[in-house]
Amino acid sequence: MSVYRRALRYFRPFLPETALGTVLMLAGIGFNLLKPWPFGIIVNELLTPGRPQPVKAALTRWLGPLTPSTMILWLCVVIVVINFLSGLLNMITNMIFVRVGLQSLLKLRTDLYACLQALPLKYHDSRRSADSSFRVAYDSQAIQSIYSKGTFITSSLITLVSALWLMLWMDWQVGLAALGIMPLVVLAIYIFAKRIRSESTTIQERESDVLAVAQEGLSSIRMVHAFGREEYEVAQFRTRARHSLEANMRFTGTQMKSSLVIGTLMALGTAAVYYLGSEHVLNSRLALGNIWILSSYIVMLYQPLEALTYTVWALEGAAAGAQRCFEVLDHENDVQDAPDAKTITATRGELAFEHVDFGYDSTRLILEDVDLEVGSGHTVAFVGGTGAGKSTLLALVPRFYDPNRGRVLLDGQDLRTITKKSLRQQISIVLQDTLLFSTTIRENIAYGRPDATEEEIVGAAKQAQAHDFIMRMADGYSAQVGERGGHLSVGQRQRIGIARAFLKNAPILLLDEPTSALDPTTEAAIMETIKELMKGRTTLIITHRIATVHDMSKIVVLRHGKVVEVGAGPELVARGGTYAELYHSANLG
Repeated sequence: MSVYRRALRYFRPFLPETALGTVLMLAGIGFNLLKPWPFGIIVNELLTPGRPQPVKAALTRWLGPLTPSTMILWLCVVIVVINFLSGLLNMITNMIFVRVGLQSLLKLRTDLYACLQALPLKYHDSRRSADSSFRVAYDSQAIQSIYSKGTFITSSLITLVSALWLMLWMDWQVGLAALGIMPLVVLAIYIFAKRIRSESTTIQERESDVLAVAQEGLSSIRMVHAFGREEYEVAQFRTRARHSLEANMRFTGTQMKSSLVIGTLMALGTAAVYYLGSEHVLNSRLALGNIWILSSYIVMLYQPLEALTYTVWALEGAAAGAQRCFEVLDHENDVQDAPDAKTITATRGELAFEHVDFGYDSTRLILEDVDLEVGSGHTVAFVGGTGAGKSTLLALVPRFYDPNRGRVLLDGQDLRTITKKSLRQQISIVLQDTLLFSTTIRENIAYGRPDATEEEIVGAAKQAQAHDFIMRMADGYSAQVGERGGHLSVGQRQRIGIARAFLKNAPILLLDEPTSALDPTTEAAIMETIKELMKGRTTLIITHRIATVHDMSKIVVLRHGKVVEVGAGPELVARGGTYAELYHSANLG
């Protein structure tokens, strides 16, 4: 399906407004076509001696005898009235069309953002977040351009055809002279349009690269300063910006060449009209005032044609942006709810992995034949070297990904038979780097339960041992945490994340390196809080800190995506296997 047909879907809800705007647009075009006639009548009947005066005769029958000055005054008043009504109708029409275009933009942006939120992590892992942001913020504006340019093209075509018909009616030879260059103009538009779309797509891709580099560099500004890499980051940005500049220059060059060609063709047509028109006046085949009318219509003929040229190219550029939006909307969601998926409201928290294989692509498996069970209310720790597949295994529980082979079960049910929303309501997650939003502490704690009362929020903060440092802040729970929690220390951010988990009070708890970024003193304090959080919950914890989980009754050791050992810490040390190597390398025995 073409980009334009896809775009039409976003305009259908606003057909009544579009129809009203079209009627007003036609009325406005009618008044535009009337604009040159009052002065043409003045020239033909009052400034050219010996010419017939049919308009003056008609006005005399209606208004009584008129002097030339009175008639000129009335015709000048008509000029003002026609221009006012034309302007008023054009203004109302433009307001209607702009409103429809903005409503279509709102709908596309919302659909696009909702689609990005729904797409699985595998999609986001393979793309830069800045590119997705660029599509939502900038590429989506193409839908408004397509609508506004489409209505402009319709208006221009009607004006063009109407002006051409009137010219043929007034003097068919002059009209044919004006018509003669139009096939050449259309051919030029066709030749340049393809290049315009291609170069517009390139510009949008280069601008997306610029945004990505800027966003990454600014979001990592602490790291940049810490390593003295400011000049490197500026050089990276300059390179991307130069590529964008070069793409823009190629695009501008194409536009200028096409403008020169089309402008020359239009000048040729205008000269032909003036020549033939003047010859016909000299031969008394055309009234002098009609030259004024024809010259006005030649403007109405060629100006829309010239504007159509730029509009078609702008439309091609907008189509390129819209296509990038539709690429996202058309992307297959391979982690979606089954048609008969069930909603769950409670769970015992029994988890099982049955012969699970998983890979981000078909060429390399991250997890291979994982087979294990986690009882309700039990805690299982996952350890292993970097890249062993620990975090990937945890990501299968909330269905961030689905296994390539095998099943993940909750209370004996395949997770794919449960709606994602109800499944995730049963799970709390605390990550190594707690993600906070640029809002208040209160809203960050209540993110998983936005309907929580103030007492519940404060209670969760106290359980997470966060209440005291929150109350020491000037605005307390209303304090802003800054972008990504930048106003808080790492330990404070972790406590906010733990408070969030306490407040959600879900039966399943996933802990992914919750203390690895902390100093030993802070880690010990937060682990006490986490142990309180773990009570009565089915808990899966990942850690590189062997000392943190050594006393737990069930430890799963992963190596190259496979479960190689399962057991209690002392038991695994006695076996002398992979866990024992990790234990001794940590200088624990």
